[in-house]
Amino acid sequence: MLPRPLFAAPLLALGLASVAGTAHAQGPVIADSLSLDGTIRSVLDANPAITTLEEEVNAATSRVTQSRGGFLPQVSGVATYTRIDPVVKLQIAPESPAFQFQPNNNYDAHITLQYGLLDFGKKDATYNLAESRRITAVDQINVTRRDLAYSAAQVYYNILFVRESIKVQDAQIASLRQHQREMEKRVEGGVSTKFDVTTTQVRITQAQNTRIDLENQLQNQQAQLARLLHKPEYANVPVRGSFTYTPQPVDVSAALNQAVENRPEVKLARDAEQSANLNLKLIERSNMPVLGVGAQVGAKNGYQPNLDRIRPNTVGVVQLSVPIYDGNKNKNQRVEALANIRGAQSRIQDTQEQIRADVRQAANNLQSSTARYENAQLQIAQASDALTRAKARYRYDVGTNLDVLDAETSLAQARLARLQAIYNYTLGQYQLKRATGEQIW
Repeated sequence: MLPRPLFAAPLLALGLASVAGTAHAQGPVIADSLSLDGTIRSVLDANPAITTLEEEVNAATSRVTQSRGGFLPQVSGVATYTRIDPVVKLQIAPESPAFQFQPNNNYDAHITLQYGLLDFGKKDATYNLAESRRITAVDQINVTRRDLAYSAAQVYYNILFVRESIKVQDAQIASLRQHQREMEKRVEGGVSTKFDVTTTQVRITQAQNTRIDLENQLQNQQAQLARLLHKPEYANVPVRGSFTYTPQPVDVSAALNQAVENRPEVKLARDAEQSANLNLKLIERSNMPVLGVGAQVGAKNGYQPNLDRIRPNTVGVVQLSVPIYDGNKNKNQRVEALANIRGAQSRIQDTQEQIRADVRQAANNLQSSTARYENAQLQIAQASDALTRAKARYRYDVGTNLDVLDAETSLAQARLARLQAIYNYTLGQYQLKRATGEQIW
């Protein structure tokens, strides 16, 4: 029986896709056995997707720092040499020397300082937009860490579930073999036929086939956890933990309020709206006038009467730049920005509705798993009683061997059903935590 995952498919897909990259040079140290907390921490430490997002945050932080440069003066130094041939010369009289207006060799070295005095908030808008995008990058890390943590928890409980299922299967096989030995004694005593022994052996083989399937599932889950841990050389990742049923009451109304406040998807959607609004403000200010001042200090030649002599010079300037017509570019940019704002607002609403659905589905799954567990407990009691009665009837030649085998199979199926209910309830609890935005790392 395959465990039924309750997390959304993109969650597990993200965890598996993100582990396909290159691992850190020094991965996390894995102890002799991992608890749930240790498994989650090891997965988060090993996954390169977190490092990638952290570098994106560093890049966004750098862009914020770059935007602060607009509040500071800009200083540059320039040195040039220019050769001009021919140059204009004027000869007043035939016997007088020619008068040259500029030198052939021109030298110019200066330092320029520029500073914007007034830009009607353009620099502030640029800074605010860069900071908003940095916050979005930080929030994206939280989403990725959340998804990886719940993927790790799912694989962890998958391993525990399959292990317990193998134990149930082993118990069934042991019971069937004990029954087979009893059949063989009855055949030797002439009470039963060889057919009863053969029928029992068929059931043992079927139970062994089921156990083989479970072993294969366990190996696959181990391989998956090894990939999440970026330890492909681990054929058997050791995990430890209990697989118990611990029901807890669920307040759906409180869970809905908690989800709307805590889910990182809502935070990301609101970040997108904030960035869209700040982008509109930047576009509105990009078409405003700019008032700036500048100064230049340097030295150059070319001054009369000695053109080759290098002399110091200074320049001061005040400049007002006023956009007049840009081919409606700014107008169309505003239309685009407003559309992005409306889209972001719609995403917030859609995200909130999806979150409410996630909470209700998680609560429904917990309720269903509770009912299944209680029903499985009743089935185990009934199957145990039926097995006891079937054995007694067969012992006194009132019942058949098939009745005993059917009872054995029913008891094993009831125990597996109880395990499935515990597994579903356990993952349902984590599904609810994920739906409400609760952190588990």
